[in-house]
Parts: sequence; C-alpha cells; structure tokens
Amino acid sequence: MVDRSRGPSPWSSSRDPSPEASRLIIARAHDELVAGNLDDHRLEHVRPVVRASWQRAWRDRVGAEGLPPLEFTAEALEAHRSEHPLAHTIELIRTLLLPGAAEDSGVVVAVGDHAGRLLWVEGDLRQRMLSGEMGFVEGANWSEESIGTSAPGTALTLGESVQIRQSEHYNRLVQPWSCTAAPVFDPETRRILGVIDVTGGDEAVTPQAQMLVDATARAVESELLVSRLRARAESARTTASAPRRAVREAPPRATLQVLGRDRARLDVAGDGDEIIIELSARHAEILLMLATHRQGLSAERLAELVYGEGSTPDTLRPEMVRLRKVLERVSPELVPQSRPYRLPMVVETDAQNVLSLLDRGAHRVALSAYRGPVLPDSDAPGVVDLREGLRGILRETMLTEASVEVLLAYAEIPEGSSDAEVLRLCLEMLPARSPRRAGLVARIEKLDAS
Repeated sequence: MVDRSRGPSPWSSSRDPSPEASRLIIARAHDELVAGNLDDHRLEHVRPVVRASWQRAWRDRVGAEGLPPLEFTAEALEAHRSEHPLAHTIELIRTLLLPGAAEDSGVVVAVGDHAGRLLWVEGDLRQRMLSGEMGFVEGANWSEESIGTSAPGTALTLGESVQIRQSEHYNRLVQPWSCTAAPVFDPETRRILGVIDVTGGDEAVTPQAQMLVDATARAVESELLVSRLRARAESARTTASAPRRAVREAPPRATLQVLGRDRARLDVAGDGDEIIIELSARHAEILLMLATHRQGLSAERLAELVYGEGSTPDTLRPEMVRLRKVLERVSPELVPQSRPYRLPMVVETDAQNVLSLLDRGAHRVALSAYRGPVLPDSDAPGVVDLREGLRGILRETMLTEASVEVLLAYAEIPEGSSDAEVLRLCLEMLPARSPRRAGLVARIEKLDAS
C-alpha cells in the first residue's frame, strides 16, 4: 500500500520556464553592465524588472562577486527572530510550502525580515548545503544593497512578488540558482514585515511557484490579522488595573575578536554608542575562557585553563582585579562575577561564529570569516584547546562537506596550503581538463619531496 499521508511536494513539477532571451546573451549583457557599459544593446534582451535592478546595484557599487554580509551572531539571530512578527507563522509557511518531506523537497524555503536578513532557511538538505556555499544562510543579508538582484531583495525593493532566473542574478555566485519571492505586509499598516522566498532549480520559477508563494504570503497576513484580533479580544477581558512595568533598556552587545590576533579586540555596542578596546594578552585569555564557558568556572579551573596545570587561584586573582577595572570602564554589565567566575552577559566571539557558520552549512562564509588561529601567540592550555579544536573542525568540514571551490580556497590559507590530503582531494574533485590541476600536482610533488 502506498503511504500518501504526507502528501506530494508541490515542487515536483518539471515544467521549464521560457526565458525571454538566451542565458548567453543575458550573461554577456551582465558583463557589459558590470563593466559600466550601461548602453550596451544586449541589455534590451534583459527583462525590464531585472535590468532596473542591475542598474540600481551598479549605481550602489554592489560587487558582482562575493558573499552577502552576515548581520547576526548565533545569539543575536535567535533573539531577533523570536521577537519577529513572522515567528508565529513559520509553521503555516512550512505547511503550505513544504507539506511533505521537507528534506527531500528539492527546494529551499527562506523567510527574511524587512531588511532582507534571512531568519529561517529550511527545505531540501542537499540544496541547503549547496546554497550555503553562496551565503544563503540564516543571518545573511540578501537585500539589493548587499547582494544585488535576487528574488528576496528585489521583492522587498519593489513591494511585489518577483522571479529571478539563474543568469538574471547580479552576483555571479548566485547565477546557478533560480528563485521566487513575495513580500509579507502588515495587514493593518501595510508596512513590509518580511519576505518569503523559494530557491532551487527551474521548478522554483514556474507560474505555479509564483502563485503558491504569493498565496502563502497572503495566508500569513490573514493569520497575523486573526491573531491580533484574538489578542485584543482577550486583552479587553482583562482588568485595566494591572501595575505598569518599567521599560527595560536593551542590554549592550559584546563581541570578542580573537582570530588571527595577538591582542584581542573587544567591541561593545549599546544605546547608539560603540566602544572598542584592545586587551592585553592575559586579559584576552581570561575573557575568552569566560566567554566560551558561559556556565561559569571555578577559580581553580580558570587558573588551570589560563596558567596551566598546578596553578593556584592566587596567581589568577590579581589579574582578575585588573580585568574587572578595565571592563567596568567599558560597561558595568561586563564585569565578571565570582563563585564561580562567569560573565553576567553573553559575549560572542568570532571563533564561535565560525563554528556556528560551519554548523549551518555556510562553508564559504565560514572560511571567509576565519581570519587565522585563535590568539596565535598564546600558550594558555584553554586557548590552545580552542585553537586546535577550531582548526580540526574546520579541516574536517572542508574535507567531508565543502564543494571543490571552497576546498580550493581552504588550500590557499596556511592551515590547508601544506595539507597533502586536502590537495589530493582537490585534485580528485576537479574535472580532468581543469587548468588548476597542474598547479596542484606541482604542490603535492613539492610536499612529497620535502
């Protein structure tokens, strides 16, 4: 008996869209526009909505290659999307766009905020891994100002649903993909709240795809309105005598930069101000250990992580006093508490950000965010463990999950340049006639000889 309980995927259609011009002509028109030839005759073959978006991107000096900026750390992303109006409609979006087995749907479904920052990216597992290589991951900014022409960014710019096919994308990294997106409006104010996008192959830009994405956006708006009416009705039944609570100011955000740096940089932003300081080597080691052990550390354990086995808290305490004074001048909320030693607020680190990106499948973005080893001159045991752990996870991910382009990029940084296994895997993954094979063979022979 065939199990039909989950229903078929709506993305199983094999119907191909009919582009208005060949991909070759569009690709050449794109090259001419990026070069500044805005009057090239080939641009006449490009759809007006795409041509106008290209011109906006060119005027805004958007790069035609490169990755979208990441706007959120893992902690900030979770906080932002939990408070976003669309958070309560995610299950509805899944039901309408991914009704069957999401991981085998063949498409990626993303939901972004009004600024084009992706908050949820779900769908086909393999497609998510591949699209992650171009930075299509949670926390990335896909607005026109950041990445140029794409369905999510252009839909937000125009305030209407948009389909973008392969070579119509402004960024060359995105051109293997096609996508359909529709903005979601506030049902009362008509302000744009966010965007719903479907990304994949030709099946993502059929007329049916656009109708389905449009219908999903309208269903979300209806759900938002119904939820508000229910909430107001419930509020009307409560007493008006409840005491008012004082509005709590948002806590500052702190980020510790330790990759490829001998002296860590602490960046604290809040209330419209930003304070950046460089920490001494010892203070950087202590703060890094506290940032990566959020549950807290005993004085004995922190001393071992910073000074080595056999160290006593007596060695640590004078340095903690000095660190507290430094942090108190930056923000009182950063001053470590004791028994156990711990930070009263979350301090993100660029090292943890790389790990988060690898976990999300954003291998190319993670590699670009990896600026080098963690505090390379430090011999503190806790720092050494973190440094080697990050190196190991990065290498293993590159070897087992990354595309050949990302693996080749990894082979150019110090961690991968002298790794014979990495070079041999690159050689194995490259096409037989690739001109890059000769250079790899020479590098492998040089390593073998030494």
